[in-house]
Formats: sequence, C-alpha cells, structure tokens
Amino acid sequence: MRDRVVVIDYDAGNLRSVARALDFVGASPLVSAEPADIAAAGALVLPGVGAAADTMRNLRERGLIEPIREYIAADRPFLGVCMGLQTLLERSEEGGQECLGILPGVVRRFPAQPGLKVPHMGWNTIEWRYPHPVTEGIPSGSYFYFVHSYHPTTPDASLVLGETEYGLRFPSVLARGYLVATQCHPEKSGRDGLRFYANFVRWARDGAPVPAAAAAP
Repeated sequence: MRDRVVVIDYDAGNLRSVARALDFVGASPLVSAEPADIAAAGALVLPGVGAAADTMRNLRERGLIEPIREYIAADRPFLGVCMGLQTLLERSEEGGQECLGILPGVVRRFPAQPGLKVPHMGWNTIEWRYPHPVTEGIPSGSYFYFVHSYHPTTPDASLVLGETEYGLRFPSVLARGYLVATQCHPEKSGRDGLRFYANFVRWARDGAPVPAAAAAP
C-alpha cells in the first residue's frame, strides 16, 4: 500500500477524470475517502472543481481535513488539482471561506476588466520559474486547460513554480518540498497534462530530491 497513489474521494466533479489520467500513466490509483488509506498512501492526490465552501464542507463531513494536514506536514508526495490547490491556502474570497491554511495566501476573484471573461476557461500557457521533476520534458510556455473564476495569490515567492497570464499574472503552480499543486487541469490538457501526472508519479515513487526554489530567477 505504501507505493499506492490515493485519490481523495469527496465527490469532486473531476474525481473520475483525474483517476483515469493516473491510471493511463500506470499509477493504478485507489479512490478512497478513508483516513486510513490517506495515512498509508505512497502519494496523495486532491482533485476538485466548484466552490470553496462545498469543498471544505465535504472534506469536513468525511473527516478528511486532519488526515490531509497530517500527511502534508510529514512532507510526503502530494498533488492538488484546481480546487485541490485553492483549498491549501488560508482563505478564499469566494464567500469568505476559511481553507486548510497549509500554504500562506488568499484565493481572489479575477478583477473585472474590459474584454476579460470570467471564468477563465480554456487553454493558456504556464511559464516555469525553475526546473522541477514534475515539469520534466514539458517546455516552459506549454498550454494547459483552465476553468476557474478565482486564482491563488501568495506572499511567498519561493512557492511559485509556474505562472500564467490572464488579465494579471498569477501563480498557477505552487510547490514546497514534496507538495505540488496546480490551478489547471492536467487531466484535460492532452499529452503535456499526462506527462505532468506521469512525472509526479515517478517522482513520488523514486524519492527524487526536492529541487531548490531558490534557483528561480
């Protein structure tokens, strides 16, 4: 079980598509809402779409908040996808929702601008700020698929692995230790998205060193 990839089941809308993508790259993931499976996971994936309040309520009702916090605090391989990233921050402007508070930062709504449609929906590029095992073989500036009205912000620049431009420049991929989280949907992003998942699985299983964010320009 210790080498098993576990996808957290809290009725997230993209749960099955994330699990299928991981299965496609050979991970054979276990989809589970059991705290014991989270504790025993070799790698943990938190998917998510929708509202912050719904996400936090569903995690709380299933007794998953503390198991997730304990897993991440132990610096074990973790991947958050879309709401799985936003939930890691301190709070969201969406309803003033308190989140997990694992990473410093606030989730903010895209500001109203002429010609800027919200939600941000469709293909957009991600620029990598430094090399990382999960981005291996994926050129900086590659296109990924996004669907979101709120975006992450953080005062800690060392957390920012990837950035995207949509009316403003926002951190679209965060990383710290063995934690990685992305605002985009790799499972909807074709070949590069599948490579992102494959890279994460390989990194988690190989126990490769954590790259130094200080190397970022």
